[in-house]
Amino acid sequence: MSVVRAIALERKFVTLHADLSPDRRLHATGGQAKNLYSELMKNMSTRNKPDGNALTSVVEKFITQVQKEAESNDYSVEKVIHKRLTAISEMVGGYDFAKVIEIYWKASEEDNEHLKACAIKWLRAEYSTKTDARNDLGVRTIISDAFFYDALKIMSLFVRQAGYSGLLVNLDEMVNLYKLSNTQARKSNYEQILRILNDCLQGNAEYIGFLLGGTPEFLLDPYKGLYSYEALQTRLAENNFAKQADVIDYSSPALHLACLSPEELYILLKNLRHIYASGDSTKYLVPDDSLTAFLIHCNQTIGEAYFKTPRNTIKAFLDMLTVIEQHPEISWQQLLESLKIEEEKNSDMEIEIENDDNLTDFRL
Repeated sequence: MSVVRAIALERKFVTLHADLSPDRRLHATGGQAKNLYSELMKNMSTRNKPDGNALTSVVEKFITQVQKEAESNDYSVEKVIHKRLTAISEMVGGYDFAKVIEIYWKASEEDNEHLKACAIKWLRAEYSTKTDARNDLGVRTIISDAFFYDALKIMSLFVRQAGYSGLLVNLDEMVNLYKLSNTQARKSNYEQILRILNDCLQGNAEYIGFLLGGTPEFLLDPYKGLYSYEALQTRLAENNFAKQADVIDYSSPALHLACLSPEELYILLKNLRHIYASGDSTKYLVPDDSLTAFLIHCNQTIGEAYFKTPRNTIKAFLDMLTVIEQHPEISWQQLLESLKIEEEKNSDMEIEIENDDNLTDFRL
């Protein structure tokens, strides 16, 4: 996903990225979707600001372009802003979005840093109540759980108006949706994915793309994964012709990444050893024989899982290098004899989910 994101930045896309967690989901009523949106805005990146926090620079670029257009056509800046954001104003929640952008421009003209900060705070979905937003900015709405996806679509049109190619949204650790113990909450999140998928496939979402990363169980599990939702299963099903021909259909909405082979894991360990030695082969802490012996030991301990889910294998190898570096008198053979590696397992943690029906506790 990092590679795709880097390519997108080179092609003048704005990228957003975040990991899902129990506190960050696509659909919720307790602030989790709003938290995810805030995290995405915090991690907004451009080619000039690849490390995040690029929201302010994107807004500034839009204002700069508007000012240039106003000067060249002898229009007022306010008129050009209205013209450029007309399409956004007609979308759900778009009117207040456009108003906040206009407020940011006026604050820039007046050197009002507090008002500019309030505008950015609204755009980042950091207002918790409508009252605070109305007092600071005079707007009636805030970006809330229910507004999550619509706000992303608005942002995609806005970055386009700012001169970028579009918006790429990267969401990793989607397995956290699979882990939800509440069936209705899980279904609601899958319905949000279905809505996003339908918009992308049918051309209803302009200048926006989504890259979702999850485990095979998250996709294929017929009881709790995406395949448990029939509408998603039919849309994400593998291309049978590509499967029979043993090739990959790169236009498919779901791509299955192959696991590392034992040979690839061996190369990975060699590279890790090289990095650990700061690129100096004379400072290698262990010889090549130790890598082979280490992998054989892992295979005997946890079987094929040592290269199919290699996180624990890699961690154990780095831990071994750390001990040898700090205690040179200990040989790698001694450490290997006492090494214990556990197979990486999916967590079945229970996550408490609030009831999605806000009227459940209503009493007359």
